[in-house]
Amino acid sequence: MPPLLVRHPVLIFIIPTMLLTLLGLPPTATLATRFYSFDLMREYPHDPEAFTEGLLYGGNDTLFESTGLFGRSSVRKVDLQTGKCGSFSHKMRDGWGLATDGKVVFGSDGTSTLYQIDPESHQVMRMVPVKYQDNDVRYLNELEYINGEVWANVFKTDCIAIISPDSGIVVGWVFLHELRHHSLNSGNMAHDVLNGIAWDEDNRRLFVTGKLWPTLYEIKLRHIEGPPDGSIEKLCPRIIIPGSGNFPKQAGWSVTR
Repeated sequence: MPPLLVRHPVLIFIIPTMLLTLLGLPPTATLATRFYSFDLMREYPHDPEAFTEGLLYGGNDTLFESTGLFGRSSVRKVDLQTGKCGSFSHKMRDGWGLATDGKVVFGSDGTSTLYQIDPESHQVMRMVPVKYQDNDVRYLNELEYINGEVWANVFKTDCIAIISPDSGIVVGWVFLHELRHHSLNSGNMAHDVLNGIAWDEDNRRLFVTGKLWPTLYEIKLRHIEGPPDGSIEKLCPRIIIPGSGNFPKQAGWSVTR
């Protein structure tokens, strides 16, 4: 006779949910939520007038960066060591924070939705709601694909959400509050929000920066103990929407269901 779980496959889903309930955790919570701080490895010059929208490591100490603000938008090639900006030929008229696993393009529009887009047809294949502890996580901004997960800057916070692209569940958080303090203590008072994640997969280097930040940072993540209940509202305020639902989608993003 087949094992019980084979004969009744629905139990595979019911039993974990029951265990989470007994432990006092919401059904979409994970027992292995990771929390990270960081160690600062290196600092690199960054254009202090770059209102960073997206950041990508292109190999050979080269970054590709998209910037915003009316009349100042650009897509540029940046030398990591010097921060000097070059140019390259492209046909883009507008820039968005996008990431890819080589098969699917992931996109965000400032809501709690992670879009999965066909890179050839540009059609949206899936719209995955991003949740943490059964609540929507809003203001998803710049994205990076790292080790099978989508990392997202959360607008107007110093937090990065680590998202399972299949389920939309936030499986980890990176807290970069001390990086902002370090920048401010260095006399950089004019910078805006944290935004910009780039991953050098070959050399395992992680880079972060922000809008109008004069410095790009190479950091190494360090595991920390998170809040006992997993609550992050005090560390990352305004990003959790109780229950379901989004605020209205921003204009300009074309969605084909």
